[in-house]
Amino acid sequence: MTRNKVLKFGVLTVMAVIVGRLFFIQILQHEMWTEKAAAQQTLTNTLPAERGEIYMMDGSEPTAVVLNATVYTVIVDPMLADQEAVAEVVGKAVGDKLVAEWDEVFANRNLRYYVVARGVERAAAEQIAEAELTGVWLQSDTERVYPEGTLASTVLGFVNAEGEGQYGVEGALDGRLAGTDGLLKTVKDVNNIALSIGDENVRIPAEDGENVVLTLDKNLQHRVEQILASESERLGFANLSAVVLDPNTGEVLAMADYPGYNPANYGQVTDISAYINHVVEDPYEPASVCKTFTFATGMEYGVMDANTTFNNEAVTYVDDWPIWNAERGAFLLGQQTIQTAFNYSLNTGSTQVLRWLGGSETEITAQGRERLYEYYHNRFGLGEYTGIELYEALGSVTEPNAEIYGINSTYANMTFGQNMQVTMIQVAAAFASVVNGGHYYTPTVVAGTMEDGEFVEAAAREPVRETVSEETSAKMREMLYNTRKAWRNTGLDAAGYYVGGKTGTAQVIRDGAYVLDETGATYIGFGGTDGEMPEYVIMVRVWEDGKVAGGQEHALPVFNALKTAVQDELKVRPAGM
Repeated sequence: MTRNKVLKFGVLTVMAVIVGRLFFIQILQHEMWTEKAAAQQTLTNTLPAERGEIYMMDGSEPTAVVLNATVYTVIVDPMLADQEAVAEVVGKAVGDKLVAEWDEVFANRNLRYYVVARGVERAAAEQIAEAELTGVWLQSDTERVYPEGTLASTVLGFVNAEGEGQYGVEGALDGRLAGTDGLLKTVKDVNNIALSIGDENVRIPAEDGENVVLTLDKNLQHRVEQILASESERLGFANLSAVVLDPNTGEVLAMADYPGYNPANYGQVTDISAYINHVVEDPYEPASVCKTFTFATGMEYGVMDANTTFNNEAVTYVDDWPIWNAERGAFLLGQQTIQTAFNYSLNTGSTQVLRWLGGSETEITAQGRERLYEYYHNRFGLGEYTGIELYEALGSVTEPNAEIYGINSTYANMTFGQNMQVTMIQVAAAFASVVNGGHYYTPTVVAGTMEDGEFVEAAAREPVRETVSEETSAKMREMLYNTRKAWRNTGLDAAGYYVGGKTGTAQVIRDGAYVLDETGATYIGFGGTDGEMPEYVIMVRVWEDGKVAGGQEHALPVFNALKTAVQDELKVRPAGM
C-alpha cells in the first residue's frame, strides 16, 4: 500500500472516530451534556425559611418567650489576613465565641477559609466590620434566643446546632415551627453573579414557620417554678413536677419540672434526663389518687355511693396475696363507709368496690375487671396517648383478660393506682373530666398563632367524650371536698372557696420488685368559687431515688402553695365577692 493510501485511510479513520464521538455526544448523550452545561450556567441558592417564634399568654395578650436573633460567623482567609491585626481586633471583639487557636489558623498560609468564631452578636460583628481587616469577612446566621432563661424549659425544648427542634414544643412542633425553605435558580455570569435573563429562572419563596402561642400563662408559670424550687429545698427532695389545667377547656395553664435547664445552653446539661418533661414523658404509678376513678366507676354502675358500707379488717386477700391499708387507716376496723375509705385511703375499700363491680361480695370476677378497664382505659384514657401537642409516653394498663399470673391481684392493686404505668397528664385530664361534669377534653398547650402581629386563637375546644354522668361528677366533687376537709388544717381553705383533692403514696419497683426504702408522692385536686364549677385542676409529684416521699407529708403542701398562686393569678374570687 502506498504512503498516500495509508495517510488517506488514517485520515478517514480519524474522521470516522470524530464523527462517531460527535454523534455519541450530540445525539446519544445530548440530554446529559445539556444538563451539565445548564448547571455550569445556573446559580442555585436555598432561600432559608425563618423559624417561627414561641409565645406564652400574659393575661389576655401573647408575649414572646422564644425569639430569633441574627448572629455572625467570623471567617478568615489566612493567605490574605494579617495574623497580628486579626488576632487583636477579632479576638477582643468575639471573646468566648472564639472557636480556633490563632497559631492553627495561620499555620497553613495556602488555606483560603477558616472559621474562627461562631454565634457572634451584632455589636461585636460591627466592631470587626468597622476595622476593615483584609481577609476577614462575616457570615450572618440565625440563633434561637430564650430571653426567660430556664422558664418552662422542659415544655419549650431547644434547637440544636443543625437547626433541628429537640424535646418539648421545639421538637414536637418542629414541622410547624421550621417552615419550608425556598429556592432561587437563575442564569449566572463567569463571576457567579446572578443575571436577570434566561427562560429557566426559578424563584420559590420560603415559607416561614408558624409563630405558635402557648396556653401557658407566663406569670403563673414563673410562680409555679419558684414554688417548686423553694419546696424542693424545704422538703429535701430533688425532683418535683406540677401541671395546672383549666378543667373546662383542657388548656394547660402551667407545666413545670424542677430542676430545669437553660435551653440557650442546652449543651451544658450533664445528664440527658434534665431534658425530660416528667408531666408527659415519664409514666409512673400514681397510687391512691386513682381511687377517684375507681369510686367514680362504682357510682356509674350503681354499686356504691359515699355512704355505702363495707367491713374493713385492715387487710384483704386476693389470690392469697395480702392487700393492706396505709398506716393512718389501720385503726379503722369494722363497718366503714366508702367516704371513710376515701378519707383514709383504705385499699380494702377500693378492692371491695372492684368485687361489687363484678357482682360479688367476696370475689373479683372477669366482669369486675372488664368494667374497671372500660372506665380506666377507654373512658378516662389511662395508659393511652392524650393527644397533647408534646412528645408523650403511652404507659400501660393491663387488659382485663390478660393471661398473666395474679390477674385479680393486679386489678385489685390498680384500684389504688399500683401495678399500672400512667403519666401525670393522663391522670390530670381524666381527673378534670370527673370534676367538670363528665366532659373529657384533650389537653392542649397550643392557644393559637401570631399572624402579622395579631393573635389568632385556635378553634374552640369541645369535649371528645363523656366519662361520667353529671350526677356522678357532682357526687365525686363532694367526696373529694370531704376528703380534703378531713385532713386539712383549720383555715387552710378560706371561706367562699371550694377545694377538693386526693393524696397518693406509691411504692416503687426496683429490680422487678417493690421496695420499702423508696416511695413517690402525688396530690391532685381541684378548686374554685364555692357554688360554682371548678376553675382549675392542679397535680403535683414529689420524688427522689432512694427516699421515702408521702402524699400527705410532701405532695399536699406543694399543692397548697400552688393553689394560692393559681387563685391569685386566675383571679378566682370567693363566693359573695
